[in-house]
Amino acid sequence: MRKGNMRKNQTMLKTLTVIAGCVLSLLVAPVTGQDAVKQQMQQKIAAIKQSMGESQALLRQYTWTETTEVRVKGEVKKREQNECRYGTNGKVEKTPIGASSDQTQTAGKKRGLRGKIIENKVEEMKDYLDRVGSLVRRYVPPDAAAMQAAFQSGKASINPAGSLTFTDYAKPGDSVTLTFDPVAMKMRSLKVNSYLDSLDDPKEKVTLEIRFSSLADGANFAEETLLNAAAKQIQIKTTNFGHRKDGR
Repeated sequence: MRKGNMRKNQTMLKTLTVIAGCVLSLLVAPVTGQDAVKQQMQQKIAAIKQSMGESQALLRQYTWTETTEVRVKGEVKKREQNECRYGTNGKVEKTPIGASSDQTQTAGKKRGLRGKIIENKVEEMKDYLDRVGSLVRRYVPPDAAAMQAAFQSGKASINPAGSLTFTDYAKPGDSVTLTFDPVAMKMRSLKVNSYLDSLDDPKEKVTLEIRFSSLADGANFAEETLLNAAAKQIQIKTTNFGHRKDGR
């Protein structure tokens, strides 16, 4: 009888051990999976930060050409071209190349009541574009500190393709999706969904799409930027090209 009881106890102990192991694996596996994802995101953020730092250092040696085209309701209203380079303060300095083709300024020179109305619209448009420009500077170039803050707040995610998405990045309710090539260690694209604060519309939607390219020495730069302000039917396309070392 004693041997039988011992066998029963051993069998029961083994069964309980197996059950406990199964329960423990169910509890631990999801946490382990989440930790792996967090670690992957953290590694990508660190790689992005390193890549941006290296590219910024390399781009300081260059002068390049920037073209900007502004469309309103599908009609080209302004074209301009600038020579760009980094100044001693670390900011990009722009020097106009040739005359700016600005149809709104030309229209604003008309006389009379109609001319005054058009002039007011021109000033309104300039103010709006200044606000849009200030908004864009909050996202371009990407801010590693803002990415890290979103990550630590649990507002970062990674999709199956490897792109990172950050929410509440610069403003509540916005989002930034960044595609990073882990092999080349370069950014490939950046998509922003944000908004302008307005009295008429508290969240006037603005989207931004940036395509990056690389120079021969590995410097990564924003080759093409497309901004869309749907409420005003404004599109602004900026292209950077013709990079050449300036001998500094």
